[in-house]
Amino acid sequence: DLELGKYLKGRKNKAVFQRDSRKVLHKIREQVTKDYIAHPLLSALTGSGKQTIKANFIANLTRNLWTHSVIMCGHFPSGVETFTKKSIVGESRGDWYLRQMLGSANIDGTRVFHTLTGNLSHQIEHHLFPDLPSNRYIEVAPKVRDICRRYGLPYNTGRFGRQLGSTWKNICVLAVPTREEWAAYRAA
Repeated sequence: DLELGKYLKGRKNKAVFQRDSRKVLHKIREQVTKDYIAHPLLSALTGSGKQTIKANFIANLTRNLWTHSVIMCGHFPSGVETFTKKSIVGESRGDWYLRQMLGSANIDGTRVFHTLTGNLSHQIEHHLFPDLPSNRYIEVAPKVRDICRRYGLPYNTGRFGRQLGSTWKNICVLAVPTREEWAAYRAA
């Protein structure tokens, strides 16, 4: 919501950034008040205020790690392509669909697993059909996979552990500057 990168690069107005910051801080304050003040105070009436704080902390941490992992597995595992802003200038509708296919990946799993991910384990279908209700991705996936097979396009999917491992490997590789980036850094 803050678009911190744009602000730091001077592409986002300071007043707009400050307005957006106030909104984000308000949202954080409301959540913290609910999770770490209001609910613990209510449960303190039964003598379990400290347990409520611990439970809320563990629940928030677990939810954030789970969501982060699922989203990262949909965007950064092996075989997923990245695109520069310049590469999409003038792209056709067909090019857009192709980029969505090549720039995302799925996670294989059971119906329960897909439900636990909010069906974002079907990230390819989510990118292709962003307005489709997420519970429908599982129905569309075999059709998308078949189209990819027929046209020789990759359909990047794998088990959660494999996708997560390759995601972290790719992040580590992408974190290391290229020779050109090192040269530009040294020259600056």
